[in-house]
Amino acid sequence: MTPKRMMLAFMALGVLLPLAACGTAESTSSGFRKNYVVARSALEGGEYGQANRQYAQLMSSAGPFLPRIQLEYAHSLLRAGNYAQAAQMAEAMSMASDGAASAAALSVAATARHELGLEALAEGKTQAGKMHLEHAQASMSQVLSTHPELDPLGSLAGRQASIAVRLKAL
Repeated sequence: MTPKRMMLAFMALGVLLPLAACGTAESTSSGFRKNYVVARSALEGGEYGQANRQYAQLMSSAGPFLPRIQLEYAHSLLRAGNYAQAAQMAEAMSMASDGAASAAALSVAATARHELGLEALAEGKTQAGKMHLEHAQASMSQVLSTHPELDPLGSLAGRQASIAVRLKAL
């Protein structure tokens, strides 16, 4: 199992264990747990449309798990190529939370902004592309300086370096 898959499994376990311990509203908890597993499996299996639909449904019944569901939903939107929606959701979550949760949301938002910037540049929209890239770079810098443990494989740092090269060329 790769380190990335292990991290995803631990994150899922972190959500599922508290759910399993819930003694009240057992049928609701059981239904939520089942729907969460379906959403998470769809996300991990690359079935982003299904994952997005499941996460959207989970939002109204997530209760104390809402921040986790929002983050995974934003990640699913990002993987599905819905960059604007992913950025918007993750940025809102980042501003509404603090610490590692805020940084995790900010890393999703930064990745989405990077992709939006690349799309804009490909369409010849230099100013819009530059704006998105600068926003992504600032967000990535914040995440890497405050929570470097969120980038154990260096993918965010790699994106940040790629953005720096691209911005110098503009």
